[in-house]
Amino acid sequence: MPTDHSYPPLPEPLVVGVYDNHTHLDPPPPSTGSGNEVGEGPEREQLDYLEQLDRASSVGVRGVVQVGGDVESSIWSAEQAAREPRMLAAVAIHPNEAPRLDAAGELDDALAVIAELATRPRVRAVGETGLDLFRTGEDGRAAQLRSFEAHIEIAKENGLALQIHDRDAHDVVIETLLRVGAPERTVFHCYSGDGAMARICADNGWYMSFAGTVTFKNAENLRDALEVAPRRLLLVETDAPYLTPTPLRGRPNAPYLLPYTLRFMAAHLGTDVSMLAAQITSNTELVYGTWDSEPVTAE
Repeated sequence: MPTDHSYPPLPEPLVVGVYDNHTHLDPPPPSTGSGNEVGEGPEREQLDYLEQLDRASSVGVRGVVQVGGDVESSIWSAEQAAREPRMLAAVAIHPNEAPRLDAAGELDDALAVIAELATRPRVRAVGETGLDLFRTGEDGRAAQLRSFEAHIEIAKENGLALQIHDRDAHDVVIETLLRVGAPERTVFHCYSGDGAMARICADNGWYMSFAGTVTFKNAENLRDALEVAPRRLLLVETDAPYLTPTPLRGRPNAPYLLPYTLRFMAAHLGTDVSMLAAQITSNTELVYGTWDSEPVTAE
């Protein structure tokens, strides 16, 4: 039976709105036609980012943090956030990009672009940055670490939040943050640790952002962490178009599907969905500020 790559229907709207802490609405690169990644390939339906935001608004997703991972997507994120009131931007070089750029002698120039973008009013975070020891081997570790430390400094210099990508690198990420000094507002995007790591994050005041992965059957470690994490440090995200929550796995993700993850989190914690949404909304605005504190510009 062929995989359904179409976007799912709208979920029941939330009564109390919430923000998507981390999403990717920039146009994807041209498909190679392989279709090997979930939600990618020649059959994947494409939606304009404004249509994505309209759908999100209709179900109670109040706004999004649009996240860059290279120079091009970071520029796009900053430019769109400057004119779209439902969007704030995060800018960075993804850790898996750092070794390639370093080998080409281009990493410092790329970091300089990120540093300039970080000064723009509706850019509210540096990310996603961090370490990925799953896709990058030992030969790329030094470049990832150098890039990560540079992003930390950019965040601190501009008083911005830091969004961390941490894959198979928990210990090194934590050691780095403690060694160089984490920004005041540090977020573990798509939190992937366990309960023990959640206690470390809580002790340091680091935010934990849960994605659709918390709904996955084999993700007991994430549910353990969710139980440990203080409510004041909880965020929620889609990481769209990836990590579509159960029961929609295999179909493209989008900010308008955030209610599935939020409702799952509330049910697991035994709390009211609207109460959890109100707490997470407050947390999100403490991390990034409000979406209307800086005016957007006309086209």
